[in-house]
Amino acid sequence: MGNENVEEKNPIMNVQKLLIIIRIINVQTKKLENFSPSHPDVKDIKILVAGQIGGGKSSFINSVDSAFQGRISSRALVYSYGFTIRSGKKKLPFIFKDIMGLEPEALAGSQTEDIINAVYGHVKDGYKFNEGQALTYKDQQFNFDPNLSDQSFCLVYVIPADILQYTDDRLIDKLKITCQRISEKGIPQVVVMTKVDEACPLVKNDLKKMYTSKKIKEKMDLCSAKLGVPLTNIFPVKNYHNEINTDDDIDVLLLKALEQIVQLADDRLEDTDMY
Repeated sequence: MGNENVEEKNPIMNVQKLLIIIRIINVQTKKLENFSPSHPDVKDIKILVAGQIGGGKSSFINSVDSAFQGRISSRALVYSYGFTIRSGKKKLPFIFKDIMGLEPEALAGSQTEDIINAVYGHVKDGYKFNEGQALTYKDQQFNFDPNLSDQSFCLVYVIPADILQYTDDRLIDKLKITCQRISEKGIPQVVVMTKVDEACPLVKNDLKKMYTSKKIKEKMDLCSAKLGVPLTNIFPVKNYHNEINTDDDIDVLLLKALEQIVQLADDRLEDTDMY
């Protein structure tokens, strides 16, 4: 008999594991609720979210919001440029910037220059991204002199694990160019790997087996090799999709990813004077 059968027949062990997960979620939630940016001139840390169309960008933002709300949320609309996470009625001091999805073709989807401009705060609120033409300094919506509050201090790539190996090389090239350009300014990059349940039957049956799954580890290794992002900055998660209630196993992964993203962003903010 394997460990899985032992656990299934031992309700006390299952309850103990559930209580541990709930304690972890409470610690994560409290830490994020009490977070404040390290720089006195910045009230909210901006986090830019990029990824291919249909990869789960808006779904990831909604899923994080759901974890804090304790119910399924769908407040984040596709292409909504700024989205503040709330815990209950309290606004938390980090804002997701969600831009148009990437496509492989050169003049389709979000342009590399648009992503870079958005990271550096050159894109004014309300700008409607144009897949045929990147924002330039000649446009009225170009912010010539962004302050720290306009800039994003972490770039999050949302990539679906189930089709990672089939991702068009042209799209990967767009991400790599962006990665190289913003690395010059020390902007950290994180990969949120979605749809892990679709990539591994073991994880689909039990999300707690995420980090013991060889298939998920292979996906993380492949992602790291393709994009040059270290494994420590790759976070496999499951977004809420067709659930009607939140789930602790989903929340703990989402909150851990967010905790690391916020910390990386704040570390870069703290090092602003170096760049």
